[in-house]
Amino acid sequence: MSISHAPPDSPKDDISVISKSEQAPPELEPLVPASARRTVVPRWLRRTSGPLLLLALWQLLSSTGVLTTDVLASPGRIAQVTSDLVGSGSLPSAMATSLQRVALGLLFGTLIGTGLALVSGLFRVGEDLVDAPVQMLRTVPFVGLIPLFIIWFGIGEAPKVAIITLGVTFPLYLNVYAGIRGVDAQLIEAGESLGLSRRGLVRHVVLPGAMPGAMTGLRYSLGIAWLALVFAEQVNADAGIGFLMVQARDFLQTDVIVVCLIVYAFLGLLADFIVRSLERLLLQWRPTFTGR
Repeated sequence: MSISHAPPDSPKDDISVISKSEQAPPELEPLVPASARRTVVPRWLRRTSGPLLLLALWQLLSSTGVLTTDVLASPGRIAQVTSDLVGSGSLPSAMATSLQRVALGLLFGTLIGTGLALVSGLFRVGEDLVDAPVQMLRTVPFVGLIPLFIIWFGIGEAPKVAIITLGVTFPLYLNVYAGIRGVDAQLIEAGESLGLSRRGLVRHVVLPGAMPGAMTGLRYSLGIAWLALVFAEQVNADAGIGFLMVQARDFLQTDVIVVCLIVYAFLGLLADFIVRSLERLLLQWRPTFTGR
């Protein structure tokens, strides 16, 4: 008796192999990027950890006596003074006055700086007439013009707004001008080939291309505006956050001075947040690198 064996490559074996492979597909291991394998910490926690650590260090130095009250008051004392100033109404009134000055100076500076940048950036004749005088004036420290502004405009609100306007104008001019001249020439050629007029090129190509530079200039101008406000409110001011600081300096109240500085910083941070939100809204078309 002989036993016959089926060859290994028989059709029956092929069918069994195919059926097994169809019933149990191989498991695929997903590839996870290295950046995604890191421990994810909420961004709000990362952004607040720095100020909280600084506040804890400040409180520790005050509690141990390294920082005395006549040098720098403790955070608890600062919170108490802030509550007293808010309760008396002096701090909200001062903030409203300072915000009004910054808003007027920012408005006038934006109109002047953007207008000059458009004239100089869009027209060669405008560049020849405008750019050189602006470059000369921006090298003059605007703080040094305070006595001249007092002689010209008196001691009221006009010189304070003029100082802020001057501080805002030049950063906006430089960034808007650079944004206009930084537009890719190939985009201009593409617009011309599509039949766009000069006004259409400016509206659909040049101005959108210059918008990122304008937003950067606006953020920088806001920082200069608050800096100019500090100097402006030190001169013959009878209201505003700077006026509170002058009074606190005369009475050696370091806690009130620190409160005013914190308010300056908070208002500047709030203004920068508004501009960044506006930037995300207006520049949705531009993909950017957000970090790793």
